[in-house]
Amino acid sequence: MAKLTRQDIYDTAKELSNWGRWGEDDQIGTLNNVSPEDIVAAAGLVRKGKTFALGLDLKEKIQSGLFGGRWNMIHQMLATGTDAVTGEQDGDGKAYLRYADDAINLPCQGSTQWDALCHIFLDDQMYNGYPATDVTVNGAKRLGIEHVRDKMVGRGVLLDIARWKGVDSLDDGYGITNADLDGCAEAQGVEIRKGDFVIVRTGHQERCLSAGDWAGYAGGDAPGLSFETARWIKGHDIAAICADTWGCEVRPNETDEANQPWHWVVIPAIGISMGEIFYLKELGEDCAQDGVYEFLFTAPPLHIPGAAGSPINPQAIK
Repeated sequence: MAKLTRQDIYDTAKELSNWGRWGEDDQIGTLNNVSPEDIVAAAGLVRKGKTFALGLDLKEKIQSGLFGGRWNMIHQMLATGTDAVTGEQDGDGKAYLRYADDAINLPCQGSTQWDALCHIFLDDQMYNGYPATDVTVNGAKRLGIEHVRDKMVGRGVLLDIARWKGVDSLDDGYGITNADLDGCAEAQGVEIRKGDFVIVRTGHQERCLSAGDWAGYAGGDAPGLSFETARWIKGHDIAAICADTWGCEVRPNETDEANQPWHWVVIPAIGISMGEIFYLKELGEDCAQDGVYEFLFTAPPLHIPGAAGSPINPQAIK
């Protein structure tokens, strides 16, 4: 198959653009597809009171320096039990309160996370035509993650592509097609609806966990969504797309003329919220066992004004 050209990317972005669809001041993109009625209906999907945490253990060393200068979490204790029992905390003006305290240093896209709509530019513009220069050293003036702080809740749907294909993990470089998404949904007996939070399992993360080797996970070759799925995303009017991989998108790139061409379209043109590095092992096993691939989903970001993303610990509730 011929590789994409840069013009193909521009043409697809123009074709699928949601700029102006929800008004010239819109800052939440496809999350507009979620109605209050959708949230009420999603709450009704809770049948057995079982919860699944989809955030990867922050102690996993997934960042290997291949992209963006990101690093793994640094966890520092500021006060400990040793401080307490040795008397270090006595007489410090806190009426002899003995306590533990700590801090973390973590890039906003360092582990399981949302990409904000200001995260990816289409040349010099962001979603809805806002200029890329609206993002400065002080953060994003528009499209920061704070605008979706109360929007990340609704009907979640797992598309377990790896299990549907009968493999533990899709191969690196495998591009998931529209036919794969539709075929998996049909086999699972689940309908994709407007406003859904669609979560794709490739098995890639579990392969790395099993091997104890994260080399290449963040920025290297990986299975993922192919460029053509941008049309699937727009056509189904979903709220968000998520995956267990570092970047959702297939790698190596489907073009020699741009890095991660799918990103160029789905975030700045379509305005999709994208969740990455989701931990899906237990959820996938439970869905396969009971045959139910829909659930109440919630994953609020931290309220960080102007941020291009946020760490999260998403919850799937069945």
